Amino acid sequence: MTTTAGTPAQHPWEPALSVRQVLGLERVLAGQPEVVAGAHRLDRPVRWVHVAEAADVGVMLSGGEMVLTTGVLLAGDEDKQGEYIRSLDRAEASAVVLGLGRAFPAPPDVMRRAAERCGLPLVVLHRPFPFAELTEEVQSRLLRRKFAAVSLSEAVRTELTGLITAGAPVQRLLDEVARHAGCPVVVTNLAHRVLATAGERAAVDDVLRDWERIARQAGQTGAGPADGWIRAELSCRGERWGRLVLCGDRGERATGRLLADRAAEALVLHRMLAGDGTRGGTAPGAAGAAGAAGAAGSRGSWKSWDSWDTSDSWNSWEEQSARSLLTDLVSGAVPARQLLPRARAAGLPVNRRVFVPLVVGARDTARPARVLRLLGLPAIAAGLADGRVAVLLSLAPDQDARSLTAHFAARLRAEPDAAHTVVAAADARADWSDVPAGLREAQQVADAVAGSAAALGLPPVVRLRDVHLRGLVRLLRDDPHVQSFAERELDGLLRGPDRDLLPVLRTYLATGRNKSRTARLHHVSRPALYRRIEAIQDRLGVDLDDFEHAASVHIALLAHDAQQG
Repeated sequence: MTTTAGTPAQHPWEPALSVRQVLGLERVLAGQPEVVAGAHRLDRPVRWVHVAEAADVGVMLSGGEMVLTTGVLLAGDEDKQGEYIRSLDRAEASAVVLGLGRAFPAPPDVMRRAAERCGLPLVVLHRPFPFAELTEEVQSRLLRRKFAAVSLSEAVRTELTGLITAGAPVQRLLDEVARHAGCPVVVTNLAHRVLATAGERAAVDDVLRDWERIARQAGQTGAGPADGWIRAELSCRGERWGRLVLCGDRGERATGRLLADRAAEALVLHRMLAGDGTRGGTAPGAAGAAGAAGAAGSRGSWKSWDSWDTSDSWNSWEEQSARSLLTDLVSGAVPARQLLPRARAAGLPVNRRVFVPLVVGARDTARPARVLRLLGLPAIAAGLADGRVAVLLSLAPDQDARSLTAHFAARLRAEPDAAHTVVAAADARADWSDVPAGLREAQQVADAVAGSAAALGLPPVVRLRDVHLRGLVRLLRDDPHVQSFAERELDGLLRGPDRDLLPVLRTYLATGRNKSRTARLHHVSRPALYRRIEAIQDRLGVDLDDFEHAASVHIALLAHDAQQG
């Protein structure tokens, strides 16, 4: 078993009291304890209390014991006294308590010096003290702790399993773990990139501010009983894929250890049942940091992790966490500045960077993520609830944002069956606090060109200035006056039996009332098209050759299409 330097080996979830806690017990205080050596090691865990007078007691120990002795077999032999202390140190005993009076009237110098050199706490009792009372007190406390830890472990296991079988999302599980632990919970991949978090937001942000450094430091030094950092490995079929960390657990070490283990079991089970996604993903170093997701954005397009369908097997943890970060950014539920630690912990470069918000008309993240990797562009990418993909590029100030965005879009169009893929882009943001507005702008542009890229011959990258009237109508689509206007203008077609005339009207207006092109696109003869246009004009009571009439119908149709999504 691996242990930290100077820490007694013990079962990873075995309950323990510290030497300091034992010495603070009321029964022990009655013996007037005095620490005469190893005072800097009083936080060592005591796994058991052992009364022993034998000089070779070290061979009987397994580590973590507090040894009680009167020293009757050591009196008068300084060599034996020194070896006694050294043997306890080799056995990784937690401390030795020497009752004065029977063999030693005062702390023996040889034992004190040896204990100080070894770093083994040596405690003397100045008043006669029944060792049986101390043994009984400590053993009963340890047993109660062990029972409480195991009971909590089983309760948490039952609760988390119930959530999984009920179809609860991962964030719900982590929230429960954080509630039981009373501290932030962080899930990372093997490169220390944050995949998910839970706990009180301010505490989580504090943990994430310098996450990579402290995470690696904790990984190198181990999580000692004093610091409350408890790690559990996440693995499936013998392959490790991540870690769960309780950051600053202040409860009993054994309880925290069991809680972390039960949480890890639940996350692995959830991952196995939901499917280990391989299609979604992010660019290198760009897995989004997870956390409590914010409210959904415009018309529900920005769906939080909590509401996402976890049965989608392709939703990798990396993409889920990226989606959570992007959701919080665009919703405005959390100030952008407060999300900086999460983005940084996820590996997204944020210092002295320029951010380019994009929305790609793709059905999953696999293609955009693959292109981002090929081009070496740092970014986070996540699928949206409306079947598109959000991308946030992070570029150096001296990089040409427009050129790189165009290169990314062109490379996307070079993919199989992606000739008409459109990238909706907002202008680059030099300030992180402007990123939410940029993401919303990119989504508005994507909404404006949805389903019309091929017909309108749009370029690979489209910005707000490129969508003109269509963009304005998309922005106003939820206004009741606009909705009423659209219904009134198109009423003759919407409630009549000839709804198949709407596509003809849509094409006719989109082509600038070009009858030849409209007929060709609908595979009808020109006379047949003339009859349909006449029918449309009769139903609507307008003359489409009149510019104002045509413009009014065109705006109404754009509003109708926007409202229909």
